[in-house]
Amino acid sequence: MRDDLIVIGGGIVGAAIALAASEAGCAVTLIESGLPATGATGAGMGHLVALDDALLALSARSLELWRALPNREQMEYRNTGTIWIAETEDDLPGLREQAIHLATHQVTSHLLDHREMHALEPDLADDLPGGLLVPSDATVFAPKAVAYLLNRAQQAGTRILLGRKAETLTGGGVRLSGGERLKGVVVVATGPSGSGLLPELPITPRKGHLVVTERAPSTTTHQLVEAGYLYGVHATEVAMVAMNVQPRPGGQLLVGSSREPGIHDRAVSSAIVSRMLMRVFRFLPTLRERQAIRIWTGFRPATPDGLPFIRPGSGAARC
Repeated sequence: MRDDLIVIGGGIVGAAIALAASEAGCAVTLIESGLPATGATGAGMGHLVALDDALLALSARSLELWRALPNREQMEYRNTGTIWIAETEDDLPGLREQAIHLATHQVTSHLLDHREMHALEPDLADDLPGGLLVPSDATVFAPKAVAYLLNRAQQAGTRILLGRKAETLTGGGVRLSGGERLKGVVVVATGPSGSGLLPELPITPRKGHLVVTERAPSTTTHQLVEAGYLYGVHATEVAMVAMNVQPRPGGQLLVGSSREPGIHDRAVSSAIVSRMLMRVFRFLPTLRERQAIRIWTGFRPATPDGLPFIRPGSGAARC
């Protein structure tokens, strides 16, 4: 048996590719060495955001595709929108430029002055001068989103192999643990964990920390991100922290963010978490009153220039 497409990786990217290919009529097999959404996807925030960078065209199109999916509530899809927050007046010109750039890809945004922003998010620090609201941004609970995509892919004909490791790419497919060989075009969508399959590509881990709080009444209804987040989103050499807070159903807050390039250690760093929380308290001082109930780490795939590898390889493409 030959597949039209073999997808390696059961995270958000692999699941989305399997669904799209199956719905297009392809014979698809998806291989996941563990359980779905247990890598970078499961450790992330699930923020669906139109980032104002070189990937804006892709991220804007991605948001359109998310909005077109039926029964989005199964993924805990919530149209929270994002408010990018200026810490000082010096950040406001950058937000104005961001609004112009978003508009070039038909992404609507609204500049907010001090009064307008605090009317939407009254718990923000009073000295923050304004922000930029992107109302079309959204959030999902990533493990449920992957389950949703894989369920639809399976209904469309995708064969899913869990607990099977892809060991070697062959000329026309892949060899699995146990010696089984599958034939077909291969897509490697394994995040930072699959560099062994394509060692020629400089994929490195970029560690991040997240904190989730107890449930409590909250006025926070938007994803809140400091404007400075964009300046370091593709940093590849130094550890960085930035304020990033997401309201979750039931009153919890998901709190980030940090970036540590090239770090392989999964241990929680108290120094990084302390820096991260102090940054968050600067923008959202009421968060000091919340109890944290869990802290964890995860690894994003990073490239030298911050751009993804999406190209033909030796019989494979990596996403």
